[in-house]
Amino acid sequence: MAAPMELSCWGGDWGLPSLHPESLTVMAYAKFSGAPLTVNTINNSWRAPKGDVPVLISEDIVISQPAKILNFLRRKKYNADYELSAKQGADTLAYIALLEEKLLPALLHTFWVEAENYCSVTKPWFASRIAFPLSLYLPGKMSREALNRILLTRGGPPLYSLTEVEAQIYRDAKECLNLLSKRLGTSQFFFGDTPTTLDAFVFGFLAPIYKVCFPRVQLQEHLKQLPNLCRFCDDILTCYFRLTLSDPALIISLQMDDNLRKSPQHPPRKLTTLKIAAGGEEGSPLNRLSP
Repeated sequence: MAAPMELSCWGGDWGLPSLHPESLTVMAYAKFSGAPLTVNTINNSWRAPKGDVPVLISEDIVISQPAKILNFLRRKKYNADYELSAKQGADTLAYIALLEEKLLPALLHTFWVEAENYCSVTKPWFASRIAFPLSLYLPGKMSREALNRILLTRGGPPLYSLTEVEAQIYRDAKECLNLLSKRLGTSQFFFGDTPTTLDAFVFGFLAPIYKVCFPRVQLQEHLKQLPNLCRFCDDILTCYFRLTLSDPALIISLQMDDNLRKSPQHPPRKLTTLKIAAGGEEGSPLNRLSP
């Protein structure tokens, strides 16, 4: 019998199962590959055992970081990329690097650095899910970490001021969105009719930009001018994350063909059930979010 696998991550809102891009990436990949994860939302990231959320626990194994979690799932024969060619595998790595270099800084800025967004949406949302008194401290810490990460990666010459950095990261992000839109074209997913690792990463990065209601929305406005990327996010949410409320848990229930359930190397179109607990219990494994 396979060991149970438990994923701890930030919860969701605005129709998303999680607001955290890395958590969304892992959750989407689990859906695509048929991995039977139990997902627990956390409300106290200070007590995390190690690293960043999301964190996957399987018996005595604790894994953080999306790439390492996905590799672990592949070793367990939950592989969403089994049909990809070597060239498509290389393209996957290249586009993921593009997302992290060009889109992630603007995503962090939108959530954690843009003052109006942070004060009216991000800070209140996360503070409401963190226990007092940490709710007074952790959102500010996350904001500082996001700004430091942006400046560390994008703040060198010739961009010396924060205003110049902000202008550049949004130009880069819009260019990245245009490239993704051109690559997707009219296809359902980036490599045809079956979702893969690249689709999980793109969904994880795009869905929060697309769905969260911010007062300052320049990146969201640009994304909404690319209807194929919006359709891409909507299709994944509709087909793989049909949300229904249950007391005391939030259940994301999806059907999975019994025959395909027995063959995880061939991921189904409709995947196994993920159960999301309403909050981390006293002994639940939690993790610290590093934006």
